[in-house]
Amino acid sequence: MAHNKRLTSAQSSVERDKSYGLVEAIALAKANAKAKFDETIEITMNLGIDPRHADQMVRGLVGLPNGTGKTLRVGVFARGAKADEARAAGADVVGAEDLGEKIQAGEIDFDRCIATPDMMALVGRLGKILGPRGLMPNPRLGTVTMDVKGAITAAKAGQVEFRAEKAGIVHAGIGKASFPEEKLLENARAFADAIIKAKPTGAKGIYVQKAAISSTMGPGVRVDVATLSA
Repeated sequence: MAHNKRLTSAQSSVERDKSYGLVEAIALAKANAKAKFDETIEITMNLGIDPRHADQMVRGLVGLPNGTGKTLRVGVFARGAKADEARAAGADVVGAEDLGEKIQAGEIDFDRCIATPDMMALVGRLGKILGPRGLMPNPRLGTVTMDVKGAITAAKAGQVEFRAEKAGIVHAGIGKASFPEEKLLENARAFADAIIKAKPTGAKGIYVQKAAISSTMGPGVRVDVATLSA
């Protein structure tokens, strides 16, 4: 009952049919984050694409200048010196065949998976498990690389992955409700800029159609797309 009252109160503070400037939308989302935990502030963008077509897929990584407020656990497939490099760089799980066996047994204790190129024959056999979870290393995303240290550092520093869903929607957490508004604003604009730069060649018409800001338990606040960029 208390949750319902809180949600009703939050919804009444947001005009559903109004598009707010990004600054005001973030302020409203923060104000409505009243749960007993530090809620995530999320941005959602509806794109004029059909991801079923290869030339309309939007996918990539973006480093948020102020991090996400969440520390990613990083798993690395590597051997020898590169495995040592991964451990020294702060990887949470490092291995080769032994790591593959853990994954096959359902033990997936990481949020981002990185692999050196020589490990992809092994990793490829885990595609049916890692793929649906969005954990499959990909050279275009910089997660199949010999620069293991750089990839781990970027992931730990607040790099987020985005991938358009079937309806052409991309979304990501851009920080916590405890973040100052200006830091959330910088993160939101960094994410929006990355999406805009990732516009695929096959996209026709209006690319960014809608956008919204919300907290984990709060209502969505529509954003005037013209205010997404600085």
